Amino acid sequence: MSFKTLGMPLAIIAFILVMIVPLGDGLTYSGHAALALLAFAIIMWASEAQHLAVTSLILLFLQPILGIESFNNAVIGFANPIIFLMIGGFILAEAIRKSGLAKRFTYFLLKKVGTTPSMSIFAAVFSTGVLSAWIENVVAFAMLLPIIKEIVPLFGVNDAEKGNSNFAKAMILGASYGSLAGGFGTEIGTAPNLMAAAYTHLPFVQWMIFGIPLSIIMLFVTWKLLSWIYPPEVKGIIGGHDTLNKTLSAMGSISRTEKITAVILFFTIGLWVTTGITGIDSYSVALIGAALYFITGVVDWRDAQENVDWGLIIFFGGALSLGAALLNTGAAAWLIHDLVAMMGNNVSTVSIMLLLMIIGVIFTQVMSNIALSAILVPLSVTLATAQGQPIGIYAVPVAIACSLSFMFPMADPTVAMAYGTGYVKIKEILKAGIPMVVIGIILTVIAMLTIAKPYLG
Repeated sequence: MSFKTLGMPLAIIAFILVMIVPLGDGLTYSGHAALALLAFAIIMWASEAQHLAVTSLILLFLQPILGIESFNNAVIGFANPIIFLMIGGFILAEAIRKSGLAKRFTYFLLKKVGTTPSMSIFAAVFSTGVLSAWIENVVAFAMLLPIIKEIVPLFGVNDAEKGNSNFAKAMILGASYGSLAGGFGTEIGTAPNLMAAAYTHLPFVQWMIFGIPLSIIMLFVTWKLLSWIYPPEVKGIIGGHDTLNKTLSAMGSISRTEKITAVILFFTIGLWVTTGITGIDSYSVALIGAALYFITGVVDWRDAQENVDWGLIIFFGGALSLGAALLNTGAAAWLIHDLVAMMGNNVSTVSIMLLLMIIGVIFTQVMSNIALSAILVPLSVTLATAQGQPIGIYAVPVAIACSLSFMFPMADPTVAMAYGTGYVKIKEILKAGIPMVVIGIILTVIAMLTIAKPYLG
């Protein structure tokens, strides 16, 4: 029998086992039940026993039945701002695709980087990587998503959404992972980075001194690792540069709709980059851009109905709901504090750093990295202060660990959106994600103990 077939029975057994095992003092019944529900959800999602969105719906009604949260509180996950950022990102991506701007930019980009699969993967990784240092990684990925969907068929790949192409897997995961790695570079690159900056008061430039090199190395690792794990089965664009030149000539000059799309896109990017000046948050900016595309007629609501992955939105809302339950019931804080306490006294800085990062990596796969960093960063600052260490010695690597969300679709919206294309299955995301996490932890620890150490406070 397959793991998918066994998924639901195994998930139920895991839930029962966690519920009957005594977990010690300090954990409430609702917290205990939330941990059991976490075990159930992980197995259901990993096995794909049901569609991911169906599992999320199950989580919603189980919370009030089990006494974890009221239904009103359980559905708060669907009011999380990241949901609306995802919706706005999907609509922006659809506008770029429908207008023809994605196709034009795709051919222009390929003329510049070359027609080999390796350079196309490089472009996917570094495009989102550079953008996500300054804007939300979801947005960076959403802008590149329609371009990837244009590039893949040019290499002769048919039905990539059936998951039959290594090249398509490397491209879509490259864009997703690149957007995550790019965020390490600046304090505004990710929400956990902002949390760490708020508690440590590290100057923006000092973070960049170690953040940018770490980000660049991770982007190169992403490019090479994905090319190795999923070696492209294609040799290059069919027809090479002749195909590109002929298609660009046939497309003619840029149309009025493409110009409107480009103006709105650059206006939206401008608002994202200047959020610190305007005071308009990133989530509102995404909806402003989406609304402008509707108002100008670039897209209509039927496009949104057909091309926004609403099942993915439901899935992610359910994942956020579970994460909020772990936080609100005290289950996450109980588990984290107990794990740290188990280490005892006289433990090395590296050991504590590794433990906190591993905790961050594990929990960020199943709960909001913003909520997680809200628990781990203050704890890290307290530990560092008590030990007389630089204030950021634990908080900064923990913030980065909270963004090593490479392993599961529920870990990050970009990974969820990559999964939503059909190009990759969950086990294939894990295959690439596990080594990415391990390498990310190792590189971060090395960076913290070398180039970053003088700048951690």
